[in-house]
Amino acid sequence: MLKDIILKLYNNNDLSDDELKLLIETDDLQAGELLRSLADEVRQKYYGKDVYLRGLIEISSFCKNDCLYCGIRRSNNNAQRYRLSHEQIMSCCENGYQLGFRTFVMQGGEDSFFTDDYLCAIIEEIKSKFPDCAVTLSLGERSEESYRRLKNAGADRYLLRHEAADNALYEKLHPSELSLENRKNCLFTLKKLGYQTGAGFMVGAPFQTTENIISDLRFLQKLQPEMIGIGPFVPHHDTPFHSEKQGSTQLTLRLLSILRLMFPKVLLPATTALGTVDPLGREKGLAAGCNVVMPNLSPVAVRKKYELYDNKICTGEEAAECRGCLERRVSSAGYNIVSKRGDNVDFNN
Repeated sequence: MLKDIILKLYNNNDLSDDELKLLIETDDLQAGELLRSLADEVRQKYYGKDVYLRGLIEISSFCKNDCLYCGIRRSNNNAQRYRLSHEQIMSCCENGYQLGFRTFVMQGGEDSFFTDDYLCAIIEEIKSKFPDCAVTLSLGERSEESYRRLKNAGADRYLLRHEAADNALYEKLHPSELSLENRKNCLFTLKKLGYQTGAGFMVGAPFQTTENIISDLRFLQKLQPEMIGIGPFVPHHDTPFHSEKQGSTQLTLRLLSILRLMFPKVLLPATTALGTVDPLGREKGLAAGCNVVMPNLSPVAVRKKYELYDNKICTGEEAAECRGCLERRVSSAGYNIVSKRGDNVDFNN
């Protein structure tokens, strides 16, 4: 029965909630291997063995929000706060360009210091100096006008993980001033404005059920994002969820393969969180359908300060070390890092 469900998904047929539940919860090793191998086949159909680099620049550890799972939440008085200057960000890009990066990802907490004017100036300079590169932003919820201005300045992509598509679960993970409705509205606005849009969720978050995950998959079907980022929940010692169990590697890998079959052309990263919970997590992610890795271009002096969760890997390495390490890991898994923008194939068309 599981084989039939997997083949049904492989052949672009939608699954019922009951079928998705069986697939998500199975511990059948043969079924898991079939799912993985078909996901890898589909990934290679659209992207070959190419793996795209995303140069991550963590621009600020200040955040106005107080999400219960996040190490840089507003009320964590032990968090080390910093902001990168315009010059520091450009230096990261220049270093990254020399190392073969053709996408730069500016990520940070929701920090009002980074106004539209400030960000637009940085984006315009990046696009001017590196016209063959893409700029991705991951800076949280902003107004439609803000998203429009950033897009007009040259931003190509925007990552905004929805974290939980079920309202009851969303409210358990976030403070009352944040709403799932606004989160979803932001994502649909980003799509409307022409961004390559990324959503996603934590796997194994506190209180999460299989039904919650199915809600996530159904929301992604409505949104049809160009990028999907999922990774295991990893607790942080200075949050209310410090003693919660971290998410499962195996469930994360299974969901990555399901996502590849549900969204054949999606850009799907093997995340740092996956590499944190399993030393070979990123390699396993590539074998399960992923085609993106995100090494860190941030200055080494600030990397440990951008601590969303405990035991984050690669916080002490220079950018060149991160890239070299990932190239070896990607090669050992049978894939090839390429120096390309790495757009979603539908956007290329």
